[in-house]
Amino acid sequence: MSRHDELRRAARETFGWPDLREDQLTAMAALLDGRDVLAVMPTGSGKSAIYQVPALLLDGPTLVVSPLTALQRDQVGQIADSEAPDAVAVNSAQPARTTTKAWDAVTEGDAEYLFLAPEQLAKDEVLEQLAEIRPSLFVVDEAHCVSSWGHDFRPDYLRLGHVIERLGRPRVLAMTATAGGPVRDDIVEHLGLRDPVRVVSGFDRANLYLAVHRSTTEEDKRNAVLRWVREAPKPGLVYAATRKDSERYAEELGAVAFHAGMKAADRKRVHEDFLADRVEVVVATSAFGMGIDKPNVRFVVHASVPDSVDSYYQQIGRAGRDGERADAQLFYRPEDLGLQKFLTARPFDDKGVQELAETLREQHGPASPQEIDGEVQQSHRRAMNNLNLLEQSGLVEETAQGRFSYTGTGPAEAAERAAEVSQRRRKLDRSRVEVMREYAETTACRRQFLLGYFGETLAEPCGFCDTCDAGTAAEQVAADGEFQPGASVRHAEWGIGQVVRREAEKVTVLFDEAGYRSLSIPAVRERGLLTEE
Repeated sequence: MSRHDELRRAARETFGWPDLREDQLTAMAALLDGRDVLAVMPTGSGKSAIYQVPALLLDGPTLVVSPLTALQRDQVGQIADSEAPDAVAVNSAQPARTTTKAWDAVTEGDAEYLFLAPEQLAKDEVLEQLAEIRPSLFVVDEAHCVSSWGHDFRPDYLRLGHVIERLGRPRVLAMTATAGGPVRDDIVEHLGLRDPVRVVSGFDRANLYLAVHRSTTEEDKRNAVLRWVREAPKPGLVYAATRKDSERYAEELGAVAFHAGMKAADRKRVHEDFLADRVEVVVATSAFGMGIDKPNVRFVVHASVPDSVDSYYQQIGRAGRDGERADAQLFYRPEDLGLQKFLTARPFDDKGVQELAETLREQHGPASPQEIDGEVQQSHRRAMNNLNLLEQSGLVEETAQGRFSYTGTGPAEAAERAAEVSQRRRKLDRSRVEVMREYAETTACRRQFLLGYFGETLAEPCGFCDTCDAGTAAEQVAADGEFQPGASVRHAEWGIGQVVRREAEKVTVLFDEAGYRSLSIPAVRERGLLTEE
């Protein structure tokens, strides 16, 4: 029996899936052959199957790093509904006895899948237990979180490369729905993937109708959102910029709000009610939706411009998974860009960086993340973010054992150099918002814009977006030639960058120092602004 036939049979007999797609089979077969895999596939395209099926054919448990407890709960539930071996989770939201039972099940071979949040992997005792069970497959879900270019950077994800080494270097599967070329390269580098098989599926969701509604005042925009949602087929999701907005829209629509300020039990109830069709509309901040597998979502509405094209595309991908028509509607007011820049700004933590630098300098040898947590008066996420700033500043070194030592002089130097790294991050965040402005204000085909951002070419306007309907989407994607997506270029002022999008008259480049910049092709040629490396 061939490798692909073996995988198909396991999928059919265990999960009831009649067949697997070629991209899924390519990734699965590579894992069985011992290769690392980077899978970049659209939301709803069956990424979870890529580890669930090979895990049945590999000796040893499968470890899945998943960033949200709600996402872990969904994934565990999906496996429980099949004939597959048990799946368990370890996270801070569950009772200690549940965690103990989970570890026992994996250790004794009763559970095949173990779900962990990345923060758990900063704990020495967790790493010791994982080293004992020796996972055969290490899965990084939402892998774009490892990249500072990504839209949902999580500091603990940067530790995963060293965790993989400490666990004896099992084969690695990194998965994400939204990663352009620079993010993919970052994932490979930070996770230490070895000559990975890259499986990148088409990003086009042809059944999503794309539209932007522009308003001049906040009141006009709010009324337009309310009118559109009330008349739209249900169920659907509305994304708002702030917790206050989510609650206000929910009240006016007779819907349910969801945001990070709610109690965990309330968030869980909203999540479950939406999945079970007990709630028609959820109005949420970006905290809601990751990993939702609900096929009949008829619309995703953004009541304000999101922070990046990456997060926007991931969020609208939650609509229309059943293949039927669904709507992705963005309600846009140029002034909202200022709010988004404010919300995405990362204020530099001067005192926290200095405290962490001083703590590491006084240690009698390298310290683990858990030891660092115990010494500083900071939350875990704050401490890990400051640790990453120091490491990226060249003032902290990580040992092969995943411990850290300080190599700088004093806290003042640490603050100065870390501030420079932080400033570069802020530039990148601001430039992401500007790319969203371009999407909202373009008169070209919106689908061509989105696919071009992710390095794909759609030769003709899609005919299924508002600009195509308006007859303004005549601008064609540039023919093959200079400055194509993925090309490395140099700018006299902004230095080295990578082309992420190319139109007939414009090129968008992600620069290492300056973030995303869009340049006029005629100006580039006339003034020699870019040279290909």
